[in-house]
Order: sequence, then C-alpha cells, then structure tokens
Amino acid sequence: MSFFATALETIRDVQPRLITGRVRSLRGLTVLVDQLRIPIGSIVRIESAGHQTNSVRGEVVGFDGDASIVMLYDDASGVAPGDACVGEHNSATVQVGGSLLGRVVDGLGRPLDGREVPSAMSSRPLHPSRLSPLNRESITQPIATGIRVIDGLHTIGRGQRLGVFSGPGVGKSTLIGSIARNTSAEVNVIALVGERGREVVDFINDTLGPEGLARSVVVVATGDESPLLRVRACYYAMCVAEHFRDQGMDVMLTLDSLTRFAHAQRQIGLAVGEQPATKGFTPSVFAMLPRILERAGGIQGGGSITGIYTVLVEGDELTDPVADAAKGVLDGHLILSRKLAQVGHYPAIDPLLSISRASDRLADEHVRAARQSLRLLLSALDEAEELVSIGAYVPGSNQDVDIALALKGELNGFLRQPPEERYEFPRTCRLLLEMHGLIDAMKQQLSSASSAPASGVSL
Repeated sequence: MSFFATALETIRDVQPRLITGRVRSLRGLTVLVDQLRIPIGSIVRIESAGHQTNSVRGEVVGFDGDASIVMLYDDASGVAPGDACVGEHNSATVQVGGSLLGRVVDGLGRPLDGREVPSAMSSRPLHPSRLSPLNRESITQPIATGIRVIDGLHTIGRGQRLGVFSGPGVGKSTLIGSIARNTSAEVNVIALVGERGREVVDFINDTLGPEGLARSVVVVATGDESPLLRVRACYYAMCVAEHFRDQGMDVMLTLDSLTRFAHAQRQIGLAVGEQPATKGFTPSVFAMLPRILERAGGIQGGGSITGIYTVLVEGDELTDPVADAAKGVLDGHLILSRKLAQVGHYPAIDPLLSISRASDRLADEHVRAARQSLRLLLSALDEAEELVSIGAYVPGSNQDVDIALALKGELNGFLRQPPEERYEFPRTCRLLLEMHGLIDAMKQQLSSASSAPASGVSL
C-alpha cells in the first residue's frame, strides 16, 4: 500500500469526536438527532445518563431535513431529548484479519466467545467498490462439499453462488454444517443472522464442531438484536470473506439466512420512511439483495468466494418475493423437501427440483451421461409413485420404472448420507459411473428379454 493510500485510510478512520448533535425525538426504532452533520453509515454514540451503560451506540441511516436519522444497536431505554450524540467513525469501515479464524464475533467484530479481541487486524470498507465483471474468474473448477447428492448431481463450482431453499425443520442447519466441515475450501465464513440463541450454540458446538470451527469465522446476530446489527453482520461476514479471498484463498461463505437479512432490511426501510411494496417488503430490500450476492465469486489470478445462501420459504412455497428475487441472481438452488425429511431421508435435497447452473461445465461427458441416466430413473419413479403405492402399476409397462424399482435401494443409498460422513469428490464420481454402468446393464438385459422369441408350439 502506498503512502498516500495509507494516509487516506487513516483520515477516513479519524474519530470525529468534535462532531456532536442533540437528540430531538425517538420514532419507533430510530432517533432524530439535530446538528449531526456526518455521512450515512457513520457510527455514533448517544451519551445518556438514563441508560444502564451511560451510552448507547447507533448508526446514521438517513436524514429528515436538518436532522439525522440514527438507528440504535442497543435498547433505546434511557435515551432522553437533549442527550448528546457524538460521532465516532466517519465512514463505514470494519477490522478484519487472519486472527479471526476459529472465532465467533458479532456484526461489529466484537468477540462473543469470551476470548480476547482479535489482533493484527486491518481496516476494510464495509461497502467496497463493485468488482468489474471483466475481472471475475469463470466457474471452471469444482469445489467439493463431501455430500454425494451435491457433488454428484448438482456439482458446485469455485466462485459459484447457490441458494438452499427450505421451510423450517427439514435439515437446513445440518446440511450447511456438513458442508462447512467437509468442503475443500480453505476457509469457512458463516453468518448466522436472525437465529435463536440456543440454535447458535447448538450449531457451533454440535453441528459445526471443533474441527469445523478451527478453519471458520462465525459472525452472529440473533433474532432479538437490532435489525441494523443483523444487516451489518451479513456485510461484515462478506468483508471477512473478501479479506481471505484477496489473500489468494478459496472461501466458502454461508449466509443463514438471506430471508432474515431481507426482513431486517425491511424493518430499517420502514423505520426511515420507505413505503412498503411487494408483500410488505420495501424497495431497498430488492436493491440490496443483488448487491450482497454479487460480491461473491472468483477474481482473475486470485482467490474465490463460493456462496451458500439459505432462503426460508413460508409453507414450503417457492413463490415468496425474496425467493423469487434470489433465484434471479443465484447460479443455482437446492430445494429441501419436507416430504423426504418426514421419512428420514437426509439430506432432504430434492434431486429433480434442484439445479446447479455450472454443473455441466464442471464434468466430463461420462459423468454428465451418468447424471442424466440417474435423473431419468428418478423422474420415472416420481411419475409412477402413485400407481406403485396403490398397487396399480403393471411391471413391464415402462422400462425406466422397472429399472428404478429394481434399483430403488441403490438410488436411495446414493441420495442419502449421514451428516457425519464425508465422501471424497473422486469417489463420488466413481460411484456415479458405477451406477450408470449398472443401469445400462439392466437396460440391455430387459431389452434382450423383451426381444427374445416366445416359447411354445405354433399351429
């Protein structure tokens, strides 16, 4: 970094302690502050004698005439008219570094694991300049997840962005925990946004485990925190991932969940006066979704960020506005099926509804043919399921259904996998090719049987 770049960064981080204002009023989640002339994104501190800590921090999120609109990170109880509001940081910058590995922090980078504050950190803008499309790396290399159904049928590429769409209680957290433990990426960055506190503890201790945490950075903003902190946690996790990417590393970024990020941004938008649009979501929600999703990807000659974004769907319907908007930006999606989860089929990934737009370019012609043959059998079995369940299917009426019924155990064995099991990528490809060979052999056997002349005496 040049001398002038260093000096400019220092100036941006100067704490403007002489810039102060006075609290005028409190409107729902926001505080109106007079004479506070600092830009949007600046962090402020309200010095309140009535607050239990004597001060409460917040962020400038908008303006109303001469007044600044400040949303608080903490509870507003104790804040009174006339309280001093002091600017702390002029620009939205965060501290990131390699010492964050193995740590659990909040949206401001403060440790939540009871350990010391991470050291050897560098400053980074929370909202950096957009990456030029011409500087992006094409998706040409697979990145392993250790899960057969993903690596085999819906291969993820280095720098790809994939959505995991599911209702509650179908194994979403277990799936992303397995990916974090087993991925071939060098670093995991996991943002847990809007989760219950108990779920966070269970995910870190049980689902992720010590092995997964050792090469991960976990950013947490629970559902009872300020919507501003929930949104900031997503952007902070993105900054951490970009830091490791710029070091030449392959990063697996997991945002759980994109829906709760959208809900938090909706709360912020409504608080600053935005008008609700589609199903109550404000326009800023749909402006920010592509902005945060587009920050993932690979850069030419450098590292990559592979993004896994969970999307909660109400009533297992995929027509939710957030789901629709995300599908238009993402490079594929995994659909978790409640029907599969109810019969103990995990991971509950629907192989027919799920798609990875980069999977074909990441495999050779033999693997592509094997995938197609498996999908054909699964589709035939799905279409004939009702007839089979009531005993109305007549064997021999459909060759694909006959083969699928004969190989149902092998198909389920490929699609199911215990969460603690890791399957190496080459081994998954070999198993896929073996199943393809078995399917071809059965097709030839059935064709030979059907073409053989019937025995008997002709009159």
